Amino acid sequence: MIRQSRAALAACLLMGFMLAGCAAPPNGGRDELGVVEPWDPLENVNRVTFDANMWLNDNAIGPASHAYRDVVPEYVQLRLRQGIANLGEPLIFGNDLAQARVKSAFTTFWRFVFNSTIGLAGMYDVATDMGLTRQTGDFGQTLYAWGVRQSPYFVLPLFGPSTVRDGLGMGVELWADPMGRVFDKANGGDANYGIGAVGGLDKARNLDTLDELRKGTIDFYALLRSVWLQNRQAALDEAIGVQSSNMPAIP
Repeated sequence: MIRQSRAALAACLLMGFMLAGCAAPPNGGRDELGVVEPWDPLENVNRVTFDANMWLNDNAIGPASHAYRDVVPEYVQLRLRQGIANLGEPLIFGNDLAQARVKSAFTTFWRFVFNSTIGLAGMYDVATDMGLTRQTGDFGQTLYAWGVRQSPYFVLPLFGPSTVRDGLGMGVELWADPMGRVFDKANGGDANYGIGAVGGLDKARNLDTLDELRKGTIDFYALLRSVWLQNRQAALDEAIGVQSSNMPAIP
């Protein structure tokens, strides 16, 4: 994605952050059992966006993803998936440092070194076989570590469940991504479009899991919101060194 698009997205997310400024939920967003309580003051808008996303998933993204999986051999899909994941390691490294998670940053640094060299540009995840497991680390998580603890639930167009804080963090990362800037300078951003398209089609394989969750659910929006918030909280807790239990993960 070109730099102007990143800046525009960051500006839109910042506007959403400003518009959503309202009283924080009670008990820090958790009930007495520690379960994350939904804080959704933008629910009416979120539901409209959610319905639009589901329509796109059912009528465009889903069919395109199935075609991608039918045409591209599974071995090639895995190589592309791991190569794209490797390109995200520098962002994880920077966020781990910003969160003072030195051990995680150290692990991520060596993951990127070994996978980028021995692993042939990350197409083979040799670092995991060496005991260097992939870490979490994004700017929304960093903002949480810096004290932005409560944030309204916010459904992003195309990207799906998020919060205002995490959406803003995504906008910052799209603008600041060091690997994206490298590709911008190398070929005007054409490679970024290709990487984004392949990554999107590959991640859309998870739509099958969502379809299973949707079956027999009266309010799929509320269910997905709850599951996403529980899983997201587990990642946020890592930023401040808190052990937390989480719901079954959405792949």
